[in-house]
Amino acid sequence: MAVSLWKKIFQTTKERILQQRRVSLYNIAHGYEEELIKKKLQQFAGGSINLSKEDNGIGILTLNNPQLMNAFTGTMMLELQEKVAELENWKDGKGLIICGAGNTFCSGSDLNAVKAISNCQDGMNMCMFMQNTLTRLMRLPLISVALIQGKAIGGGAELTTACDFRLMTPGSEIRFVHKHMGLVPGWGGAARLVRIVGSGAALRLLSGALKVDPERALRLGLSEETLLPSEESRSLEEARAWLSQYTEGPASVIRAVKQVVTAGRELPLEDALRTEKDVFGTVWGGPANLQALVRRPKHK
Repeated sequence: MAVSLWKKIFQTTKERILQQRRVSLYNIAHGYEEELIKKKLQQFAGGSINLSKEDNGIGILTLNNPQLMNAFTGTMMLELQEKVAELENWKDGKGLIICGAGNTFCSGSDLNAVKAISNCQDGMNMCMFMQNTLTRLMRLPLISVALIQGKAIGGGAELTTACDFRLMTPGSEIRFVHKHMGLVPGWGGAARLVRIVGSGAALRLLSGALKVDPERALRLGLSEETLLPSEESRSLEEARAWLSQYTEGPASVIRAVKQVVTAGRELPLEDALRTEKDVFGTVWGGPANLQALVRRPKHK
C-alpha cells in the first residue's frame, strides 16, 4: 500500500514539474504568433542540429553548419526546438554537451534569414521563439556544458549562457557583438549573462562588444576551465571527462539536483522551497535512496 502510494505521488509530482519546465514565456497574449514565425523560418534552410544520446546518459548536441561557422539558419532554429523537446522526454539523460562542427562553436544567426525577417513583427516573433527555446534548454533536468571551440559570437554567445557551464579551448573566444549590429541580445543572453558574471561585467562585455578569451573568461567566471587540446575530437573527449564528475550516479538523483538548483535560481524563495520539497519527494524512499541506506556509505 505504502509503495503504491509513493509511486502515485512520485508520478504526479514528476508530471507537474515536467509541465512547469515546458511552459512558454510567451503566448498569443504577448502578441506571439508561433506558427507564423515557424512558417517563415522554414523558408531559410541549411545546416542541421544533430543529437546523439549515449548509454552513459550524456547527450551531444552539435550545431552543424560549418560553411557559415555554424550560424543558425531558420530551419536550425526549428530543429533546436525539436531537439530540446526530445531531451525533455529523455528519462535516462543526466548531462548535455553543446558543441559546433568544424572546430568552431557558432557565429550567431545566418544573415540571409535575418535580412528577410527584418520587420518589427517578425523580429519580435523570432526573439520570443528563441527565448522560449533557450529557456526550455536551460531548464532541462540535465547538467549542460557548452564546449567552445573557435568563435561563439552574437547568438552563439547567447547560446553559451543557456548552459550551466562553459569550457573553452585555446584560441577560442566569446563575443557579444550585438552593438555593432545596432542591437541588444534578443535570445535572453543579456539577462542570463548578468546572472553569470554580474551586472558590471555584463555591461562592459555588451557595451564594449569585447572579445573574451579563455583567460578572461576564467577571471570573470564565464568559463569553468580551459581544455588543453584544441582538436575537435580530443576536446569533446575532454569535455565528456569533465562533465562525468558531475553526472556520476543514478539519473534520478542527478536530474533532481538540477531541478532544485533551477528552482533556486529562478523562483522566489518560498516557491523554490516548495519545489525543493516536491523534488525531494520524488527521490526520498526511491531506489537510489534505499540502496544507499543499505550500503551505509561513509562520507570523507
